[in-house]
Amino acid sequence: MIKVTRALISISDKRGIISLVNLLSDRGVEIISTGGTASIIKDAGIPVKLVSELTGFPEILEGRVKTLHPKIHGGILAKREDKHLNQLDIHDILPIDLVVVSLYPFADTIQNTNDLEKIIENIDIGGVALLRAAAKNFRYVVTLTSPHDYERLIKTLDENQGKIPQEMSFELATKAFMHTANYDAIISRYLYQQVSIDNKNVFPEILNLSYQKVADLRYGENPHQKAAFYKEIPKNEPNVTNAEKLHGKELSFNNILDLDAALEITKEYNEIIAVIIKHTNPCGIATGNTLAQAYRKAYQVDPVSAFGSVLGFNRMVDEETAGEITKTFVEAVIAPDYSKEALDVLQEKKNIRLLKCSSLDKFSYCREDYDLRKIVGGGVLVQERNMEKVKVSNLNIVSKKTPSEDELESLIFGWKAIKHIKSNTILISTKDRIIGYGIGQTSRILAMKIALDQAGEEAKGAAVISDAFFPFRDSVDEANKAGIIAIIQPGGSVRDQDVIEAVNEYGMSMAFTGIRCFKH
Repeated sequence: MIKVTRALISISDKRGIISLVNLLSDRGVEIISTGGTASIIKDAGIPVKLVSELTGFPEILEGRVKTLHPKIHGGILAKREDKHLNQLDIHDILPIDLVVVSLYPFADTIQNTNDLEKIIENIDIGGVALLRAAAKNFRYVVTLTSPHDYERLIKTLDENQGKIPQEMSFELATKAFMHTANYDAIISRYLYQQVSIDNKNVFPEILNLSYQKVADLRYGENPHQKAAFYKEIPKNEPNVTNAEKLHGKELSFNNILDLDAALEITKEYNEIIAVIIKHTNPCGIATGNTLAQAYRKAYQVDPVSAFGSVLGFNRMVDEETAGEITKTFVEAVIAPDYSKEALDVLQEKKNIRLLKCSSLDKFSYCREDYDLRKIVGGGVLVQERNMEKVKVSNLNIVSKKTPSEDELESLIFGWKAIKHIKSNTILISTKDRIIGYGIGQTSRILAMKIALDQAGEEAKGAAVISDAFFPFRDSVDEANKAGIIAIIQPGGSVRDQDVIEAVNEYGMSMAFTGIRCFKH
């Protein structure tokens, strides 16, 4: 058990600190603190000793050096054994039993300014040193890094006559090391992003990433798997982790994956869009004059699969759209906002999860962002995110027939979605909705047949979207039988000329993007 008689307080996050210090002082704990924190404590009428009084040395270099002194670190790092305690006596150093530190808000600073000087000044040195020292000496010193642990600390002191069990100290020390590792990861990643492109590899030699737990989940993909949800720090782009849950049960592992899939597709479109997701794949994507019309058009493509789906919208959900949503069972919805009337309608459904993300109007993808894939058993694959966009002006028209304006709209509408869908994928698209989905197949011809079968008679006059080149002309032959009039694909096959000849034979139009969109 660790007897707490002396505490060092050095914090930037002032939440709950007066209550904590007051309770510690009432229990006879001597309080030592740095300038700004000490002033707040003193103003609250609580006895406090300045670090500079203890060390006999003032804070210098505009506060850069405050606690980096043997009388502080000696008091923290000393073992409570005769050899170390005798040295403390010789050098007139007092043992410190509790260290409460919150670090300079580096993550918040880089979110709020591009001023490098200000950012550099928010790299904490002394605080990290204090936490690491206290955590290393966990057998004798207790470490606190979060206001969330203040109440627990006081309760434990009261239950143990002013002492803290070593098991709790070890747990808090581990938390402190995770905290400092996270802090350094954010700093190193930010600074690496500032290195000149000419002087750095796209991928650093050491990949430091930082994630903070959002919640423990009921289970993972299946009930026998434990799971948790973490958010990346920092991250401003609209995403599921920073969305606000307005209503419904807690999100499941699969809900989060489906919501992410829905949101990423909605980001591709400027026009009003409704996306219906089932098992991370879309079964309905459509636009319309209103959100309700877009949703109805998306839903009508595959009403069976839409049961128990997740929905994504890029506009505020209004009352009419909410009424349409409640006509079938929906697991979750993510949108930039909801009208009051829409919320009143949707919240009548007890179990539906409603998430509000930040606006999709003016956000930009982070070019420094990574797409990560875990290799089970050890390792991670890292790649740049697929953020390439295709415009009509970028297309290479390889057919004799030039696509009409309507055909071009159909091709681009479908292409925007395909990079987010598991390969091999074929989509059948019109200019306002995707009507056939051949997703995740082992051959392109099979994907084509599935997509055309779903589209049915509506395939006549529609467009085919392919995420990779056609290795043979057989897919074009199938498309022609169904009445397809336009095709968009990356191109690049050794048999491209055979495919082009087939397209010309049937009087179709075809565009090459030069960009493959595999998603494994």
